[in-house]
Amino acid sequence: MLARELISLHEKPREVAPFSERYAGLTAQAGYDAALALHEHRLSLGWRAVGRKIGFTNRTLWQRYGVYEPMWGMVYDRTLIRAPHNHARVALGDLVNPRIEPEICFALSAPPGERPLRECIAWMAHSIEIVQCHHPQWKVRIADCTTDNGLHGRLIVGPPAPLPDDAVARLPAVEVELYRGDALIDRGVGANVLGSPLEALAHLAELLAKQPAAPPLAAGEIITTGVITDAHPVAVGERWSTRISGLPLAALTLEFA
Repeated sequence: MLARELISLHEKPREVAPFSERYAGLTAQAGYDAALALHEHRLSLGWRAVGRKIGFTNRTLWQRYGVYEPMWGMVYDRTLIRAPHNHARVALGDLVNPRIEPEICFALSAPPGERPLRECIAWMAHSIEIVQCHHPQWKVRIADCTTDNGLHGRLIVGPPAPLPDDAVARLPAVEVELYRGDALIDRGVGANVLGSPLEALAHLAELLAKQPAAPPLAAGEIITTGVITDAHPVAVGERWSTRISGLPLAALTLEFA
């Protein structure tokens, strides 16, 4: 029943009361099982999985949202937007309660575990995820998040760059500023994300190893590692941008339609 509702919710986007309030005893794993049904439904319609998003890696936000552990969701060819020239136009029409999240992403050259983590990364990039929440006022528990494909909406990926030799030291210190128009809205550092975006990637590999039903990580996947600032509401007609210091990554500008 939950899987059927989830599929319907994504085909006809709308707000509903939290799953965790209506499905007694809903666990994070049961949520992943429902999300897997959504994933298989999408594959049957021709969608192609291209990566993962990791959510709630920013510990500074756990108490605010009431979610105290990271989770993940799938990214698809129909939710991925590449921004090779540092700019993208993003339609919000089929997203519910969308919010913007500046992040760091990695592309895999090999599945983590086969070799040291650094050697599994083909490149890094600045990314922005647009997350969504089908529940009013973003009132969620971990099971609501795992059910709803990690709250994934869109993933915008900037120009790729090589992983620097001193990435272990530099990634925790990378700073991102987030602007709406000319107004600075938020700023954060890479250490907010489980200590480092690299640590978030390692955590995902460990989490998936405990979920035999989950599709394993594969070479070519793009993994976005979680919001460095807070997530902020966005609306049609707005222009948002980022500024980055500490890594040779291009900033991004998004226009919402």
